[in-house]
Amino acid sequence: MRGLARDNRVLWVDSVGNRVPRASARDLRRLLAKATAWAKGVREVEPNLFELSPLCLPLFGPAARRVNRDLLRVQVRAAMAWLGFGWPISWTFLPGAAPVAGHLGESLVLYHCVDDFSAFTGAPAQAIGELEADLCRRADLVIVSAEKLLRERLVHNPETVLVRHGVDHAHFVKALDPATTVAAEVAQLPKPVLGFFGLLADWVDMDLLAHVAGRFPTGSLVLLGAATGDVSALRRLPNVHLLGRRPYASLPSFAKGFDVALLPFRINALTLAANPLKVREYLAAGLPVVSTAVPEVEALGLCRIARTPDAFVQEIEAALHDGAGPSAARSATVAAESWDARLDEIRAQVARVEATKRRAAIPAP
Repeated sequence: MRGLARDNRVLWVDSVGNRVPRASARDLRRLLAKATAWAKGVREVEPNLFELSPLCLPLFGPAARRVNRDLLRVQVRAAMAWLGFGWPISWTFLPGAAPVAGHLGESLVLYHCVDDFSAFTGAPAQAIGELEADLCRRADLVIVSAEKLLRERLVHNPETVLVRHGVDHAHFVKALDPATTVAAEVAQLPKPVLGFFGLLADWVDMDLLAHVAGRFPTGSLVLLGAATGDVSALRRLPNVHLLGRRPYASLPSFAKGFDVALLPFRINALTLAANPLKVREYLAAGLPVVSTAVPEVEALGLCRIARTPDAFVQEIEAALHDGAGPSAARSATVAAESWDARLDEIRAQVARVEATKRRAAIPAP
């Protein structure tokens, strides 16, 4: 959206969620944060990039869908009127937008699917599946980020195309810049430093990470990111360093201190359709990557793949032997996969679909 905002005005509507909140402190904090953001109204967060946090019910039954449809339409239309939008492109990343997409006076409806949302823990799978199928059918264009998503969404809409994720290469290649210093939290840790950054959620194999830590007792396992999964066993291990969430701007300085980057995802319905952003970020930082057998990581062809815990350790050992730490040659392998390059692919697809719609609207002689 930042790329699009260079020559368009963009209204970013915050996520309406994909699951019913639980009576937990974390979910209560999220609800409070959403209410606070809604009270701020439409705000320009960057030049040409505006943000709206809508108010809606965190429910997915038929009655709730009707209420949310009306709530979202009123709020988004009001924001569009205030900004003077006319004939916009509606671009959504979430099935929860199905009740409103196509009802805002759009010239084009685009659904950009980057996950199997019905496979998330706690998601109402049937309701999400119904919403997504409806959204796919009504979209003028469906963009997906993984082969599995392509096969499954083509059933609902033949105008479905695969555009894989890009990477902010200019940001992560800073790990190779002599001016970038290694983050203080990892600079003095015993080698090898095995690193991960991202959400420590239930799709991360905590048992595999504990196994890795046990096989490198004189090394260090560094985990950056908020923990929503159970990390209690990892906390007890002396060579595991749970550093919590760190600013995006600081990630190259951490990557510079890593010897090998890890993608320890469980293989399940969610990850079989995932295209993990962090893999290209690791590679842009020049790091060797060891991953479980996530299909989109295998398709990339630039990472070491392991199918068992012992094989995962062996691949880490091989990566350390072949050249640990950031490498300019590894970084160059994804230099052409910038978000701007991906945006060019999407622009071409949008232009093609728009041209098709224009031709279809011309009456026959």
